[in-house]
Amino acid sequence: MHRQRIGVPALAGFFAFGTLMSGLSFLALLLPSSPLSSIWRLNPDAHANLLLLGWWAVLLMALVSLACGLSAFGLFRYRRWGYWLAVGILATNAVGDLFGAILRSDPRTLIGVPIVALLIALLARRHVRGMFK
Repeated sequence: MHRQRIGVPALAGFFAFGTLMSGLSFLALLLPSSPLSSIWRLNPDAHANLLLLGWWAVLLMALVSLACGLSAFGLFRYRRWGYWLAVGILATNAVGDLFGAILRSDPRTLIGVPIVALLIALLARRHVRGMFK
């Protein structure tokens, strides 16, 4: 029984981490001359692409952080809405990875597709779906 229940909390932890990282990105975009701006050294291409969006990037990162946080909470609490929010976020991420590979000719983004497929497969298992009320 313990092995069956480890996947959902681990996925919730993954979403909690996503909340922190997207929240950090939100703050770094909102406060561009703060010490937080040094995080963009990790991925300068992402920073350049987000800057092209202007204030929409700030809003996008705020929404991503909120969605990840809600999903983490819903998964930790085994709520059906948390389950569907997680599936929706994962599916959106897979579509984004596919478009990234096609539109930017960057096949590296495709690494996310099988990872997302495995995570959705975990959530789609009958006994996992049954954990959510």
